[in-house]
Amino acid sequence: MLEQLLIFTRGGLILWTCKELGNALKGSPIDTLIRSCLLEERSGAASYNYDAPGAAYTLKWTFHNDLGLVFVAVYQRILHLLYVDDLLAMVKREFSEIYDPKRTLYHDFDDVFQQLRKEAEARAEEMKKSKQVSQPISNNMGKKQGQVQKSGIQGGNKKKSSGESGNDGEDGENLKGRKIENGHTNGKNFAADRLPSMGNVNGKENVSSNNGAFDVNKLQKLRAKGSKKVDTVTNKSSKEEPKKKVTKKNRVWDDSPKESKLDFTDPVGENGDENMVVVAADEGESMMDKDEIVSSDSETEEEEDAGKDSKIETKKKGWFSSMFESIAGKANLEKADLEPALKALKDRLMTKNVAEEIAEKLCESVAASLEGKKLASFTRISSTVQAAMEEALVRILTPRRSIDILRDVHAAKEQRKPYVVVFVGVNGVGKSTNLAKVAYWLQQHDIKVMMAACDTFRSGAVEQLRTHARRLQSHVRSGGISLVKNCAFTVEFIEIPIFEKGYEKDPAIVAKEAIQEATRNGSDVVLVDTAGRMQDNEPLMRALSKLIYLNSPDLVLFVGEALVGNDAVDQLMKFNQKLADLSPSTNPRLIDGILLTKFDTIDDKVGAALSMVYVSGAPVMFVGCGQSYTDLKKLNVKSIVKTLLK
Repeated sequence: MLEQLLIFTRGGLILWTCKELGNALKGSPIDTLIRSCLLEERSGAASYNYDAPGAAYTLKWTFHNDLGLVFVAVYQRILHLLYVDDLLAMVKREFSEIYDPKRTLYHDFDDVFQQLRKEAEARAEEMKKSKQVSQPISNNMGKKQGQVQKSGIQGGNKKKSSGESGNDGEDGENLKGRKIENGHTNGKNFAADRLPSMGNVNGKENVSSNNGAFDVNKLQKLRAKGSKKVDTVTNKSSKEEPKKKVTKKNRVWDDSPKESKLDFTDPVGENGDENMVVVAADEGESMMDKDEIVSSDSETEEEEDAGKDSKIETKKKGWFSSMFESIAGKANLEKADLEPALKALKDRLMTKNVAEEIAEKLCESVAASLEGKKLASFTRISSTVQAAMEEALVRILTPRRSIDILRDVHAAKEQRKPYVVVFVGVNGVGKSTNLAKVAYWLQQHDIKVMMAACDTFRSGAVEQLRTHARRLQSHVRSGGISLVKNCAFTVEFIEIPIFEKGYEKDPAIVAKEAIQEATRNGSDVVLVDTAGRMQDNEPLMRALSKLIYLNSPDLVLFVGEALVGNDAVDQLMKFNQKLADLSPSTNPRLIDGILLTKFDTIDDKVGAALSMVYVSGAPVMFVGCGQSYTDLKKLNVKSIVKTLLK
């Protein structure tokens, strides 16, 4: 049975709950649904599973976008209730008729809900009975059909032997057992005669079971067509000539004249080789030119999208009706109206390096938020969809919590303990370099930093950190002398200590001792450098999980390349999964934030940032955009969204 059914507004005001379903829910499934699904633009999904201690719930929902209402049903996952979708649709229809924005109490809806619930349960019972009755009928049909096929094979063999002896006469009686192609008999008359008698169960005609049973006529036709296709394919393949060997294409330089052919062993007059080379060159050039045009000019894309929308609308309706709708506004947006604009947006997001699955989910979420809404006057569907997508992207990329590290550092300093940041990621993404950038940024705010060399695996990792510390000291020293009215003053020399224990040591123990040392010498922040590891390397991932579990860092930063695109998404997902699976804690620590490196090398292919935030929920806290220590900045959400939709 249902555990709970709620109706609330998009602003969070609960309008109605069923009093009879007032069971105490374990955990907070509704809050989790809003926080991790509806607000994260995952509302296009069919359902959401919530696991709580001692209970497992499934949540289903629907929207009334024009009124701004949300309808949510909660039930035990083990029950597999079939009537929930139907019940939500009926509740949505009935409640929207009595909804008044000024009202906040709807006690009179209890009786209506009881009636709707009984109707939905009765429909579900009828569907279940019809399925149970149709299953044995379909099994019997399969057995009968198998017997007919066997008899047809035998009859076909007999017919072959009689045909060889010279009997070519054809009667009406012989046609019934005549062999058709691929060795099957014409047994459809036999099955059709038995079909009405088998549909009569307990003296009642089961109409739905007849509809769900096998259609023997269609099955025999499909098999006959399949056999004909196989025969035609085999005949064509036998007639085809063997392919000629493809010769290597000549390299063409810009200044040199084109040569017809360098290999004179074959005759020049063969048309096959020449045509093959020309077609391959044309396909490559057209694809390259098309990509350059699409990526360079955004205005032409908007014009093409608008032209497509107008063509589709003029095909469905006349010019006058479409003009009238643009002035008066469309009554309600339907899914068919949104599909062309959503498809264009999906293709655009994929060209910006957004993962295909994520682009699909975003479009489904936008469609769910717009379906049923009324289109404003003098507004195109494409512009409405784009505005909704822009709001969704801003909502996803905007952090859900505070990412002010300086404030957190000062809060930890008041508690007299260091603020610990652990940098994790795969090999070669720039963990050590960006650790030095973060250290330089913290130094500018008068924060004492300590580096912990916990990369005890890679050769030269400790020496690399030493070099960064030496260069950062020289940066502070050169920037600490200034002249004001011919008077020079110096800033106190800040030294960056490095805690190291050499190589082939346990990184978790090294990090623990580094934190203890930072507490003794009064360091404000400990930046922990870890070894690069692939997400599928279980021993190294187990060591990383141990380091995080023993030291409980304040911030776990995943360092990923923006250059690799969707590979970084796979790395982030598997890092989170391994940290959750290999942690000995019941509440494992996952990735808290993302640091994207090499962001200056991707031009407008910024989709990896969106994909990584979408799959993990962790915000992008830093963006590396150059080679020097000053090339570290925060993510500009508006700029990213503008680039994605450009």
